[in-house]
Amino acid sequence: MTLPLDVTKLADLLKLAAKEEILPRFRRLGSGDVRSKSEPSDLVTEADEAAERLLKREIAALAPDALFVGEESVAADPALLGKLADADFAVVVDPVDGTFNFASGIPAFGVMASVVWKGEVVAGIIYDPMGDDWVMAEKGSGAFLKRPDGEAIRLAVSTPRPLSEMVGMASPGYFYGEERERILANLAKVRFAANYRCSAHEYRTFAGGHVQFIMYNKLMPWDHLGGTLIGTEAGGYVRRLDGSTYLPRHVDGGLLLTTDRDSWELLRREIIG
Repeated sequence: MTLPLDVTKLADLLKLAAKEEILPRFRRLGSGDVRSKSEPSDLVTEADEAAERLLKREIAALAPDALFVGEESVAADPALLGKLADADFAVVVDPVDGTFNFASGIPAFGVMASVVWKGEVVAGIIYDPMGDDWVMAEKGSGAFLKRPDGEAIRLAVSTPRPLSEMVGMASPGYFYGEERERILANLAKVRFAANYRCSAHEYRTFAGGHVQFIMYNKLMPWDHLGGTLIGTEAGGYVRRLDGSTYLPRHVDGGLLLTTDRDSWELLRREIIG
C-alpha cells in the first residue's frame, strides 16, 4: 500500500534522536535528570524529553499534516491521547522505551514509532541504539530486521510449541489483586516467562522467533501499536484478552501475541483463565 510518509526517513529520525539526545546521556544522567511520574518505577529522563522534542520537530518537517502523539507530549497534555482515535494521519512515538532500564544503566531500551492512517496502523519501527539496527514492518509487506549497510532479513515468529515447552514474555505488573496472583501462578505452566521491562525488545524477540508469546495489560499506544504490527507481519496472532482486535484507540483490555490462533486460545485459557 502507499504510505503517507517515507518510512525509511522516519526510521532514520529515530536513529538521529538516539545519536544526538539519548546515547550521550546513557550512564551519564545526573541526579536531577531523572524524575518519577505515576509511581517510583515510572520514570522520565532528560533523554526522553530531549529526544521527543527532536522527533516532534523533525516529523513536523517530514509530515506536516500528521498528528504527533508522543509519550512525553501526552504526559504534558493528557487530552492529546484522545485525539488519536479520530486522526486520519498520526505518528506515535516512544522516545525511550525502557526508561527504567535506561536510567538504571541497563542497555535494553529502544526508540519506537508507528504510523496510523485512517484508523489503521500501517507502519511500525523499533530502533535499537545499542545494536544500531531496526525492526520494521509496513502493513501487508512483512517484517524485517534492517541494518545500516542496507541488509534486510525477513522475520518470522517461532513454530508453535506445547504449553509446557513455551517460552515467553509476560508483564504481570499491571494486573492487580486476585487476577495478578492467578496469572503469576498460571505462568508456572510454561517453560519460562521473562520480563525485560522494555516492550521494544520484547516485540523484537517475538518477531525474531525467539519466544512463543508476549502478554501485556497496560496498553499505551506508543508501547504497542508498532510492535503489534511487526508481530502480525512476522506471522503472529494478536488479540486483546477478550479476543477482540486491537485498535489504536484502545488503552485497556490487555494484549496477547502468540505464534498462531491455537496457541492464543490455549494460553488465554490456561494463563489468563
